[in-house]
Amino acid sequence: MMMLMLVLTMTSCINTKKLILLKNMDTNTSYPIGQLRDIKVQRDDRLYIFVTAKNPELAAPFNQNSQTMRISETGDMVNASANGGNDRGGLQTGFLVDMDGYIQYPILGKLKVDGLTRKEVSQLIQQRLIDQGYISDPIVYVEIQNLRVTMMGEVNAQGVQSVPNARITLLEAISRAGGLSANADYKNVEVIREENGVRNMYKMDVQSTDIFQSPAFYLQQNDIVYVHPKFPPTTTKEDRTIRFYSLGIGFLSFIATMLVLFK
Repeated sequence: MMMLMLVLTMTSCINTKKLILLKNMDTNTSYPIGQLRDIKVQRDDRLYIFVTAKNPELAAPFNQNSQTMRISETGDMVNASANGGNDRGGLQTGFLVDMDGYIQYPILGKLKVDGLTRKEVSQLIQQRLIDQGYISDPIVYVEIQNLRVTMMGEVNAQGVQSVPNARITLLEAISRAGGLSANADYKNVEVIREENGVRNMYKMDVQSTDIFQSPAFYLQQNDIVYVHPKFPPTTTKEDRTIRFYSLGIGFLSFIATMLVLFK
């Protein structure tokens, strides 16, 4: 009888509580949305730049593979090809930002874009086109083609995620990675980010609404998200020991149950 009580006590200690994201979020409370930070261009980024104007012939010399983008009836910039102009015939398109932060742009030459937002790059090219007398009414669209984040640690699908647009949150990236594993430490999620030539690390608790105020809640290109484990991984020897004890406890539980039934 004592053995049966011991087995029942051990099994009752197993934690079946399900962890929840944003655990302290109140349905009756409003949480203000902070100012959205536009992603800044970094070295080794690949930019797709499309120039248009009232006279398309004037804009054509400033576009790479201009047939891959077009202006829709609503005035939005859309992809004219299925692959969005990111890859034509196995060749990458777009302007690569070199290690000094420059792109080599047709006719205008070298442009310093490292550290600028997409809007600032657009304004830079627009002003150059106007000042140098090439186009009086240019519209410039800028897209970061290789925007990606890396998911590591206790997520169900580790790897590199390609971001289809310039806005993704930490919670969205976790969801796309299949959620957190059973061994994830919800209070110890880190985002490692390259900023101004250095790497910074932001630590967050994804069960707390404090993440809304974190500068890393909205991820940026090349961010690394690492979810720490609650418990360190077991060795092969430890796995064998755990299996041995599990079998032993199961056998003792069976014997104890049989004794109780016969009594």
